[in-house]
Amino acid sequence: MNSFQHRRSHLTARGALRVPEVGVAFWVIKALSTAMGESTSDYLVHAMVPQLAVVLGFIAFVAALAVQFRQARYVAWSYWLAVAMVGVFGTMAADVLHVGLHVPYTISAALYAVILAGVFFTWWKVEGTLSIHTIDTPRRELFYWAAVAATFAMGTALGDFTAYTLHFGYFPSAAAFAAVIAVPALGYGLLRRHAVLFFWFAYVVTRPLGASVADGLGKPKDLSGMGLGNGAVALALAASIAALVAYLTLTGADVQATPAMGSENA
Repeated sequence: MNSFQHRRSHLTARGALRVPEVGVAFWVIKALSTAMGESTSDYLVHAMVPQLAVVLGFIAFVAALAVQFRQARYVAWSYWLAVAMVGVFGTMAADVLHVGLHVPYTISAALYAVILAGVFFTWWKVEGTLSIHTIDTPRRELFYWAAVAATFAMGTALGDFTAYTLHFGYFPSAAAFAAVIAVPALGYGLLRRHAVLFFWFAYVVTRPLGASVADGLGKPKDLSGMGLGNGAVALALAASIAALVAYLTLTGADVQATPAMGSENA
């Protein structure tokens, strides 16, 4: 075996899926990670020089993805670590456009929507499917994480758009996104088809839902928050995620038992 083949053997076991089964645990941890990313980002950019916080967030993001790509198949702790770091850096990426470059939330949300559409279009043209049940190669996983990062950045901008631009506030924004996320749940439950579309729709909307809840808990009362503090909220959410991931690691409850090669269901 040459060095290239040896390196690839550590990246992906042939036919092994690299993402978890989509179930209740998946959506709970996804929602918690979006909230954690929001509160952690907000805490860091106020606890240190914002530029340093962004650099550290990017380093953590790259390091977590590097660890994830070293796994031969889905491993709960490395996968969710990557999701959490995408959540932190995705929040920072969206905030940089508004705070640093003064780009309106309307424009930044539209920009990230275009980027996400570009990722999906390229992914579809190259692989012929957007289903997470077919992510069993490094290239497919690259498309997956590019889409995840874009959904986090777009969702952050959407949450800020409703909270600030539309003046909804945090908890009313969360209620609005909770109502929106019921659409894919009901659609899939009634139609039992278009699972890939409904999955990615829900994946996008959970981001502003979780971020709105985190802001509502952590932000000061004079900003319509509960004033618990971004740091305290981030620690509580991180502890909750760690407990759930530990459970999944021990039980393997979210491991996809049979690779569904070519499946179109998310």
